[in-house]
Amino acid sequence: LEWSSPAFQQLSGVTQTCATKTVGWDNVAYFCYPFTLEMFFTQGDESEDSLPQWPVLYFEVLSLDFWQRYRVEGYGSLVLPASPGLHMLTIPTWRPVELGTVAELRRFFIGGSPELEDITYVRIPSTFKGERLSRFGFRTETTGSVTFRLYCLQQSKAFLETSALRQRMQSVLDRLGGFSQQSSVYNVLEAFQRARRRMQEARESLPQDLISTSAATV
Repeated sequence: LEWSSPAFQQLSGVTQTCATKTVGWDNVAYFCYPFTLEMFFTQGDESEDSLPQWPVLYFEVLSLDFWQRYRVEGYGSLVLPASPGLHMLTIPTWRPVELGTVAELRRFFIGGSPELEDITYVRIPSTFKGERLSRFGFRTETTGSVTFRLYCLQQSKAFLETSALRQRMQSVLDRLGGFSQQSSVYNVLEAFQRARRRMQEARESLPQDLISTSAATV
């Protein structure tokens, strides 16, 4: 398998119940349910044509009325973003529908509704082995949408190597900058010393009587 998770990682969960409020023409529920997920990717095939299958998040929305009757309101799935950062994803949902009016009356008055035995059927069933998946005859109904706010963080050895290389280059540049400052000061001092030596050599090369005359004049 390309993807794995720690042994303590929970790969499924149930949110709290939330009362809906009317926003325009829609009934909206703000769950505000935070969750964390940590996944590890191991490259198995090194060929360039092979692309990794990104993890998929499946979700199911249930409703609970005053008489404690449950109903399936929708299924959906989303592929986790492949790029790091903040992502706001709104996923449409659907639910299975039975043929006939009696099934809908039973759902409204008694509760309960058709459910998926395998939630992966929302996308591609985990037991599917063929090349073409047909859902002909499977009746569904669109129900609403669920919005996810995802904060994605990615870590990789390649990122670490690049970061370490960048830090090493930055330290080298810093050292070079310090050396350049020091070398500029040394260059000024050396130029001053050379000018002083040239002045002393020129003074020593002059005749002594000229030097004494100029000194007496001064």
